[in-house]
Amino acid sequence: MSAHIPAMATAPRPSALRPRTTTLPDPICAVIFDMDGTLIDTEAAHRRAFAETGLALGWPMSDDLLLSMVGIHRDENERMLARHMGPDFPLARFYADSDALFEAAVAAGIPLRPGADLLLEHLAQAGIPMALATSTAAPYAQQRLERSGLLHYFDVIVTRSDVDRPKPHPEPYLLSAQRLGVDPAQIVAVEDSHAGVRSATAAGIATVMVPDLLPPTEELLLACAQILPSLTDLRDLLLATE
Repeated sequence: MSAHIPAMATAPRPSALRPRTTTLPDPICAVIFDMDGTLIDTEAAHRRAFAETGLALGWPMSDDLLLSMVGIHRDENERMLARHMGPDFPLARFYADSDALFEAAVAAGIPLRPGADLLLEHLAQAGIPMALATSTAAPYAQQRLERSGLLHYFDVIVTRSDVDRPKPHPEPYLLSAQRLGVDPAQIVAVEDSHAGVRSATAAGIATVMVPDLLPPTEELLLACAQILPSLTDLRDLLLATE
């Protein structure tokens, strides 16, 4: 880790951001991961909890609405639902019931995304520092990582609680890079969602998208360094370039 970025209290304005990077750095000095839908299959669990709760309350939700909330932090999701469903929608009751369903799924065990353990172990063996940049708040992010057996892999964890401007703003990734002490140009980001990819690429970080619930848009096809079907494919790509 030879290159460093200057300390900054907050992320720069979008007009001051670095150009997007569409090739992987050589060498890769660090990797920053998203968590939900990238490493842990929590996005699908959230979607099921939302859909089941909406039906139970008599407020069914379309697939388009459910997918529009993927990768978006809780505060914005609440605003989106309030706008879409109208003033009579029981927002507090909806979140209380859906949270209970989601926590029951977490307690029962949510699987890792395919290849997550293989990729993380490969990077650890190679001595590449890793960070997590997630829209989940503390301490829930750390608890999910610990329950999934992944917490020990990360040198840095940046949660929703650490930033003023969450994804798709670049602040989560810029703060992760700063705490790692690595220039964003020498980092790879791994994301599944549109908001996450926008956050990472706006920070000037070469981004690998491994789609979960959302396919890439034309914009993201141009912005990403790689779009791969699984984390196993990313591990294989890294092995092939060593």
